[in-house]
Amino acid sequence: MSPRALILSVVARSLYPLMLLVSVWILLRGHNEPGGGFIGGMVAVSATAMLAVAHGSERALGRLPLGAMRLAAAGVLASLLSGVPALFLGLPYMTHLWMTLPLGFTELKLSTVLVFDIGVFAAVWGALGGFCAQAIAIDEEPA
Repeated sequence: MSPRALILSVVARSLYPLMLLVSVWILLRGHNEPGGGFIGGMVAVSATAMLAVAHGSERALGRLPLGAMRLAAAGVLASLLSGVPALFLGLPYMTHLWMTLPLGFTELKLSTVLVFDIGVFAAVWGALGGFCAQAIAIDEEPA
């Protein structure tokens, strides 16, 4: 292993969990401030691509929860289902709802917007993360 490959390997192994943590932070702050599911998902895709370059596409694809296609499908399903609760209240599909739960000295704000954003996050990470890892795998094959 060349010194440059060793450095990339160590940096990728260290940065991968940090990048995923940042992507989740961007996801969670997105429905109140700039960010959200798409941008958070793109940061997660960047982490996956970095890992694929450093350690190979098999390892990067193995780190995707559920696998690339299942993660993308689960994300699309979650986003589609986020609009269903409004139908039970006689509201148009995709009318988002909010709920506040008091937790002693603080409160937890939940919304169907968050479910939608989590779905977008998973769909972007699964689809584009899988695509990037596969594209890098093609480059890994001997000519």
